[in-house]
Amino acid sequence: MNKLIINFTPTGMIPTKDMTPHVPVTINEIVEDVHRAYELGITMTHIHARDEKTGVPTYKKEVYAQLIEGIRKYAPDLVICTSLSGRNFNTLDKRADVLSLEGDLKPDMGSLTLSSLNFNKVASMNAPSMIEDLAKTMKAKGIVPELEVFDVGMINFGKYLVKKDYIRPPLYYNLLFGNIACAQTNLLHTGVMLNDIPEDALVSIAGIGNGQLMMNSLAIAIGKGVRVGLEDNIWFDAERTRLATNTSLIERIHTIAKANNREIMTPSEFRVQMDMEPGNGRYGRIYK
Repeated sequence: MNKLIINFTPTGMIPTKDMTPHVPVTINEIVEDVHRAYELGITMTHIHARDEKTGVPTYKKEVYAQLIEGIRKYAPDLVICTSLSGRNFNTLDKRADVLSLEGDLKPDMGSLTLSSLNFNKVASMNAPSMIEDLAKTMKAKGIVPELEVFDVGMINFGKYLVKKDYIRPPLYYNLLFGNIACAQTNLLHTGVMLNDIPEDALVSIAGIGNGQLMMNSLAIAIGKGVRVGLEDNIWFDAERTRLATNTSLIERIHTIAKANNREIMTPSEFRVQMDMEPGNGRYGRIYK
């Protein structure tokens, strides 16, 4: 069976210290949580930056630079994906700000949500022109898109981007289930989504809130990767009696993986499969 991709999402844009003391918000906290996860065994990390004083999400490349520098001090091979989310910021200059980082600070990947969607209380706006402009910017910079998919139509838009040569295989998809206005955490929705994914693409599956454990377990059982972390779920149990830590969530994934005889894919192995630079000072992808 394929080796297991663990895509670690420590922070996100929603969890606050008032919701859980365990969510990493400061640069040092995020770096330390990624470091602990790396020592346990992960393939990649999907990071969001927060303002040091307010804890509010920020797009600023200067903050991302400090995060990336701190992570690579301990994990120079780890695949780093930075968020290009349209939930709080919806101008190209802000969303693409982090893509201008270079050298040892260059992100390997940038998230690319393939359509607009509604969350519980806010919309994430991703107009076709915005998606295309972000994809073209990443291609020009040698940064690989992390394709974020919340519903089946988004997969088709990704195929359109391939036809237009805005993105190129090998492709990596995150399939996210359980958002209120999108695909839900059930086998039918999962099967429909997976059926439309290009055969040679790498896939990780996420569940939002109580759906995280179910969808991660399903992904491990059927040979796919997982996306896991406090970004998607702050609780360890479905009854919501115990707050999770990022470490506890990663350890649980390792336990389930071992029970399913799934080895963890290393960052280096992921880089080879995605035609990416090898890390250790060389990041992203060279597009020819």
